[in-house]
Amino acid sequence: MEGMAAIKANIHEKNFQAARETLGRILHTLQDFYAHSNWVELGYTDPYINLIRPDHQLENLADVATATCNDCASGSCPNPILSSILKEKKLTSGYMGIFSSFKPQGKCSHGGAADLTSAEIPRGGISKDERRADNVAFHNAAVTLATAASLQLLEDIRSAAGDKDFLRMMGIAHSSVVCFVIDTTGSMSDDIDEARAVVYELIDSKKGTQDEPSEYILVPFNDPDFGPMIRTTDPDEMKREISKLKAKGGGDVPEMCLSGLQLALTGAPSSSHIYVFTDAIAKDINLKNTIIALIRTTKSTVSFFMTASGARRRRSLRAASFNDYKDLALASGGQAIQVSKKQLPQATDVILDTSTSALVTVLQRARSPRKQETFSFVVDESLKNITIYITGKSITFTLTNPAGVSQSQNGASGELGTVQTVGNLWRIRLNAAKQTGTWKINIDSKEPYTLKITGQSTITFIYDFVESFKGPHPGYAVLSGRPQAGQPATLMLSVMGRKGPSSLTIGDVGLVTVSSPETVSKSTTTDMGNGDILVTVDAVPEGEFVVILSGTDKLSNSEFQRQSTTQMSVSKVNIQAVVDNSMEPGKAFTLPFSVMTQGSGGKYSIGANNDRNFEMSYPNSLTLTPEQYANATLTITPPANTPSGTDVTLTMEAKSSNGLDSNYAVLRLSVVTKVTRHIFDHTVQKNEIKKL
Repeated sequence: MEGMAAIKANIHEKNFQAARETLGRILHTLQDFYAHSNWVELGYTDPYINLIRPDHQLENLADVATATCNDCASGSCPNPILSSILKEKKLTSGYMGIFSSFKPQGKCSHGGAADLTSAEIPRGGISKDERRADNVAFHNAAVTLATAASLQLLEDIRSAAGDKDFLRMMGIAHSSVVCFVIDTTGSMSDDIDEARAVVYELIDSKKGTQDEPSEYILVPFNDPDFGPMIRTTDPDEMKREISKLKAKGGGDVPEMCLSGLQLALTGAPSSSHIYVFTDAIAKDINLKNTIIALIRTTKSTVSFFMTASGARRRRSLRAASFNDYKDLALASGGQAIQVSKKQLPQATDVILDTSTSALVTVLQRARSPRKQETFSFVVDESLKNITIYITGKSITFTLTNPAGVSQSQNGASGELGTVQTVGNLWRIRLNAAKQTGTWKINIDSKEPYTLKITGQSTITFIYDFVESFKGPHPGYAVLSGRPQAGQPATLMLSVMGRKGPSSLTIGDVGLVTVSSPETVSKSTTTDMGNGDILVTVDAVPEGEFVVILSGTDKLSNSEFQRQSTTQMSVSKVNIQAVVDNSMEPGKAFTLPFSVMTQGSGGKYSIGANNDRNFEMSYPNSLTLTPEQYANATLTITPPANTPSGTDVTLTMEAKSSNGLDSNYAVLRLSVVTKVTRHIFDHTVQKNEIKKL
């Protein structure tokens, strides 16, 4: 019930990701009730509504002195509940002992090899988590009731939130979220005008279509201010908000760009498209590692539109440069576009290209040395609106289709596509009458460059790096940081096809380095059903890598190729921290965490950052012994006037003393005002009513 209150408060404040994570935790608890208690054995066929009603008590519970189970020597008795418990309809659950076999006398156990109490009399267990020969009927009944109870809980939340916000909380939208992060210093007047024009065009051209963004987000920044974050599903309201932006102040100093970007990454849903407009380097460069951690966690794509403006462009900070924006764009799979202010209107077609539904990445690479190279990519029958982006200077290229027809960078249009160039950006849109099969693009450049090829298709995949866990219910948990070095990497992929996952045949899945020298790591795959694929990679590439997938579309019998956009790398450091409760306004919240390294021991620096600037305290360093966890705590205190439903994104980092290895953990916490409810004993209520 505390979780439901947090979810409703989060939704009210439009903090949908925090609400969704809490929903996952409480659904697990709710569903466990039907698997671990004797509700099913008591003969009930409806969910126990008292579990989600704050005005109802849990009734008729077996107390600690009441025996509840018969002894079951075989460990697989169909119904070990005592007849007296069944007759009196006393509610109980099984004891679980992972580290100890102790349980009160006469009590039921959970059961199973991992439960040490199940070997103590009364032996056996009442868990219905898995279907077994002795519990088929009870297991099926528990599944049915857990499903019905979950629907009741979701309906309760939907009634409070309304259909629209409920769907947004569930992550269901017909298209992506578009987010603008805009520098509002004095020299940005022309840039703001162009950003405003792009937003207007985006809204007007896509309004009412399937590509209309599901939400608009705007984050202004200056120096020393940034924010607030403005979010709306109303396109006209976004027009009004962006029309209010005015260039003022700032002078010739770097700005709080990364602080504004942090707000966008924590406020926007995962896999959003974020566009940053600025003409200066970042003053808050200390946030760079935090931004990379957020990019990897959210899998959002960040593109920078950087314009030069005289004095501001010439000034520099020792720790910051335009290359920092290039690093962040590449890490997210976005673009770092450098143009003059006059050229900016020609560069913003990228926004219209990428703020669309069903956008997929076919290939992305980055090259630093001066080297001529040919890249191959597969075009399948489902791909539409295929666009090639090259960012760099002194570029020459030749594009060749499967039939051997070629087109170079010279000329605005050719037999294969239309070529546009502005600043350091080349944009090639393939003609609608494309040819399926293997294409090639040969690129020669004297300077570093990036290559990205995108299109629209319903053949795609999503993924998470996971780690296995043991215990009574073994499975896989999503990693909150980088995968561990020196051991196989495990991923869980969900694959989508034009007619569902069954319309695809999955070929190779691997990890490929984005930058030269290019390395591809092969993998073994296990089909988990319903489009889910477990992928194990024994030899993970060194450096930054992405996931690449190939296969066959059965509907057209054509091969396809897809690639993730967000770069990842491995680490020998590991941070463990779990959020299992909400914070209260004005009260310190203590979060235990642990750090371990598989590399060399010694002193590791600890850093933490939160997007609300709440006061925090934590140790600045920990001394680590290899393969042993060091425990510590972080304390975070939300101000007393923090609105209930506020979410906080906390990013923690551990870094070796030489700075060569680090890892992070990204956690979401909710601030919820506790409500004390007075529930009267039924007998007392009846007596008071009689007096009246």
